[in-house]
Amino acid sequence: MADIDEITLDTVREAAAALQGVTVVTPLQESVYINDLLGARVFFKLENLQRTGSFKLRGAYNRLRQLSPAELRRGVVAASAGNHAQGVALAAGLVGTTSLIYMPEGASLTKIESTRGYGAEIRLFGETFDDAYQEALRVAEQTGRVMVPAFNDPMIIAGQGTLALEMLDERPNLDVLVVPVGGGGLIGGIALAAKAQNCRIKVIGVQTDVVPAMALSRKERHLVQAAGGRTIADGIAVKSPGELPFAMVERYVDDIVTVSEHEISRAILIFLERTKLVVEGAGAVGLAAMLAGKIPLGLGTVGVVVSGGNIDVTLLNRIIEKGLVEEGRQVHLKTTVGDRPGQLVKVLNRVAELKANVIRVEHERWSPSLSPAEVGIQMVLETRNAGHVQEILDSLRADGYEVLIQN
Repeated sequence: MADIDEITLDTVREAAAALQGVTVVTPLQESVYINDLLGARVFFKLENLQRTGSFKLRGAYNRLRQLSPAELRRGVVAASAGNHAQGVALAAGLVGTTSLIYMPEGASLTKIESTRGYGAEIRLFGETFDDAYQEALRVAEQTGRVMVPAFNDPMIIAGQGTLALEMLDERPNLDVLVVPVGGGGLIGGIALAAKAQNCRIKVIGVQTDVVPAMALSRKERHLVQAAGGRTIADGIAVKSPGELPFAMVERYVDDIVTVSEHEISRAILIFLERTKLVVEGAGAVGLAAMLAGKIPLGLGTVGVVVSGGNIDVTLLNRIIEKGLVEEGRQVHLKTTVGDRPGQLVKVLNRVAELKANVIRVEHERWSPSLSPAEVGIQMVLETRNAGHVQEILDSLRADGYEVLIQN
């Protein structure tokens, strides 16, 4: 393992100089709505607007720029759930080498196609990042390609640390930095660079509670492998943290908290609706933790890293629909009426009187639960809030309809 002291503020500054013209200085943006919601002043570092849609290009390019001519000829290999893959693929093209990327079989189609679009050869392997990583290691040994780790590498970590330089250059008065955590490379680099400039600044990491490997490792004071599971925060679904990032977390990071899938979904929806930003699950965990009250807001001005925006459109659609239902802004109702002319129109007219908008309606006779004299009606309604949903239920039931909410 590389020595933790190999990475210094100067190392990060050298990476920042090398990245000029390769990466963009992404906005550090606040939202009045979110500030009012949290009762704090929060600035979001929008790496979802970075080239490739995430921060990963920073570390990947900083590592690949140092390849020797012989290594460039052999090419590189990497494993990733998607964002590191795109960073490595683009960086490889920029430095003039080829890239072979292993991704889990369940990787986002958006990330797979984007990575291929940057010129990489893609191979799907295993169910998790860790499965893909082990296969990439095997292929690196077999072929001589240079393995490009996602996080356990000093030059990768230094590249990610350039985020802290940009944040503190623009807002030197930041008191707290909130950072997504997977393998730990991002938070390790940011924490080192931030603490080197301001020893009083707090650095807090956030993980999904489905794969809380770094949080468990920090609690146990040694590397712990998480069991893992399905999560919408696939960009930080790492079952085993890196040794070097873990050592940096131990030295520089103040706390690590975890958030639930529901909390992440809510944050994605708020980003989309209130700030007009498309943010992936891993990128939304910082806001999720703050909304859930898991990060103290009395510590001062907060900078939150929004690490990426590469979310699959079908997943985003499911999150939107589920979020609207949970907030009472959409409801799925089911009722039964007599099989006589005009009954469907009667129900729909009543719904219109109650100021609900019908998004979809289905009219069916063939369910085994219905008698020959009955017709089932299923409606998806656009509503104002939970109170409006209850008003609709009460009114329809008062009219004699047996109405159920479908989950």
